[in-house]
Amino acid sequence: MEAENGTVTYELRDRVAWVGLDRPRKRNAINDALLSDLAAAAQRAQGEARALVVFGHGPCFCAGLDLSEHRAREPAEVFHHSRSWHATFSVLRRGRIPAIAALHGATVGGGLELAAACHLRVADATAFFALPEGSRGIYVGGGASVHVARLIGAPRMMDMMLTGRVLDAAAAERAGLAQYVVAEGAAREKAGELAAKVADMAPLTVLGVLQALPRIQDMGEDDGLFVESMMAAFAQTGPEAAARLADFVAKRGAKVSNPSEG
Repeated sequence: MEAENGTVTYELRDRVAWVGLDRPRKRNAINDALLSDLAAAAQRAQGEARALVVFGHGPCFCAGLDLSEHRAREPAEVFHHSRSWHATFSVLRRGRIPAIAALHGATVGGGLELAAACHLRVADATAFFALPEGSRGIYVGGGASVHVARLIGAPRMMDMMLTGRVLDAAAAERAGLAQYVVAEGAAREKAGELAAKVADMAPLTVLGVLQALPRIQDMGEDDGLFVESMMAAFAQTGPEAAARLADFVAKRGAKVSNPSEG
């Protein structure tokens, strides 16, 4: 399925929804049409997929907000526009399936905010990350103050906004923006491998990771540990838990191995 106005592509393949930003001549800059199509694609994926991969067609993942459309907005419109970004990205962050971002080239501004809304991020060697809003006299509005700052810490985000610092893929991994760095052109393949793994996970475990874990981070220690215990009990009620534990006890399940010995 491709959106009628061509801003987002959608393909369901082996329980994985592939959502592609498709404004390559605009470096996949996010305008209102793309934001709307992205929300629709992400919502569709929640009902028919077990995992979702977001990627960019063309030379980069996403160069951020489409400033040509944005500069005409009045302050009140900017406020509501920002909230629409929050709502769209929340479909990814708070949805029922894991979202994985496959990143290459520019992942800046709103593109970085979109990547931060996903649960896992795979960057190829060409990816670079920036928050150029500060140099343009504006402020982030797609959730970076919360989600990017939580990934890398407020001081690093301040550095990126105040100085215009750009992080390459290796620096982004060290800072916590990317969990995986792969060779040029390999981000989609790696994201697909990860999506296949998470699509095979027990649904109640996925629910705990996606829904409980982020909330536990906002709790005090005692409340967080209480919710962890409740989630552990709940997850074990699923039929997959009994079957997989039985497989492991019977030595049919795969053991954890040292990756350096593989």
